[in-house]
Amino acid sequence: MNRRTWARPAAHLVLLAGSILMLFPFLWSIGTSLKGMNEVFTYPPKWFGEELKFANYVHMTERFPFFRFFFNTVKITAIVVALQLVSSSMAGFVFARLRFPFRDGLFGIYLATLMVPAQVTMIPTFLLMKYYGLLDTHLSLILPGIVSAFGTFLLRQFFSTIPVALEEAARIDGCTPFGIYWRIFVPLSKPALATLGIFIMLGTWNDFINPLVFLSSMNKMTLTLGLANMQGLYSTDWPALMAATVITILPILIVFLAAQDLFVRGVTLSGLKGE
Repeated sequence: MNRRTWARPAAHLVLLAGSILMLFPFLWSIGTSLKGMNEVFTYPPKWFGEELKFANYVHMTERFPFFRFFFNTVKITAIVVALQLVSSSMAGFVFARLRFPFRDGLFGIYLATLMVPAQVTMIPTFLLMKYYGLLDTHLSLILPGIVSAFGTFLLRQFFSTIPVALEEAARIDGCTPFGIYWRIFVPLSKPALATLGIFIMLGTWNDFINPLVFLSSMNKMTLTLGLANMQGLYSTDWPALMAATVITILPILIVFLAAQDLFVRGVTLSGLKGE
C-alpha cells in the first residue's frame, strides 16, 4: 500500500481523537450542569441524570451576582481589546515602516520585555495602582493591558508583508504617515487584527491572578473570581458551578468560531517576511 494512501486517514484519526479529548471536559461540564446534586459523583459515571435540571442555570444566580461578574468581564475585555489593538497596530506600523535612528535597537529592547515573567512586574504594578488610588477599580486591570510587546511584534511582522508600492503611491498622492496607517494598513490587516484580538480576549477573559490581586469588592469581580467564590469551604453546588462555567466559556467559543477563518489567515501571514 502506498504510504500516502494511509498517511492522510491516519492523521485525520489522530486529529479527531485529539479534538474529542479536548472537547470532553466541556461536554462533561454541560452534562454535570444538568444533573441533580446527588447525581454528580455516582458510580459508574452517568453523562446525564435521570432528569435534565435546567433550573441549575437559574440557581447559579441566587447566591452570587453572576450577571454582574459577566458584565464586569465583558466591559474590561472589550476595553482592553480595543485599546491594545490600537496601540499595537500603531507601534507595529512605526517599527515596520517608519525610518528613525536606533529603530531596530529599540524594537529589540521592546521584544526583550517578553522574557520578563508577569510575576516579576506584579509588585511594581500593584504599588503604582496603590499610589494612584486605583486599587479595587477596573482601571487597575485595564491600564496595564493597553500595551503589548507580543501584539506589536505580531502586527509588525504582518505590516512587513504589505507591498511598499502601496505606501509609495499613497505618499505621492499626499497621504500623511497616519493616513497611510489608517487608510491602507489597517483595512489590509484584518486577519492579523482578528488573530491578536482573539489572543487578547482569551488572556483577559480568563485572567485570574490580576483580578485576585487588584480587586476586593464583590460587585467589581470578574467571572474567574466569581467562579472561585462559588466553591464553598465545606460543600460546593457542583451543578450550579458547572452551569456558570458553561456560560463563561460560551462567549469565547462563539467569538472564535465566528473569526476562525481570519484567525488562521492571520497566524499564517504574520510569520511571512516582508520586503
